[in-house]
Amino acid sequence: MDTINILFCGTGGQGILTAAEIVGLAAMYDGHHVKKSEVHGMAQRGGSVESHLRFGKEVFSPIIECGKADFLLSFEKGEHERMKFMLKKDGVDLFEDFVKGQEKITNPKFLNTYMLGVLSKHLGISQESWQKALKAVIKPQFVEKNIEVFNEAKK
Repeated sequence: MDTINILFCGTGGQGILTAAEIVGLAAMYDGHHVKKSEVHGMAQRGGSVESHLRFGKEVFSPIIECGKADFLLSFEKGEHERMKFMLKKDGVDLFEDFVKGQEKITNPKFLNTYMLGVLSKHLGISQESWQKALKAVIKPQFVEKNIEVFNEAKK
């Protein structure tokens, strides 16, 4: 398997780092070598945040080169516009799915989990690994609802 490069971007307070952590754990639980890097803009809610996540058989650097991201998960329109140059020509831009998710999900706290469900359709990571990762990161009282939203997004 080739290395998969996923770029998460948005603003502080949107759960960018949490989303990247869940994907990284799911990939690791599935037996992949994982590298992750976080870039914080202004150290406040609303500042730019991005997380580079790379996984595969063997990964040496956590940083995605310009134009090499396989997937772009943007959680804010301005950050999407700023970071879309990172996506490779045949890469998958999930921003339209994010916009659709905003219309479908009544509680915005579950929007990232919805997007992880959408992303999961492209990655080939086992359902067991996804659930284990969600349980490892999400507070216990919210795990069941997050798994429900995740599964709904996979349909």
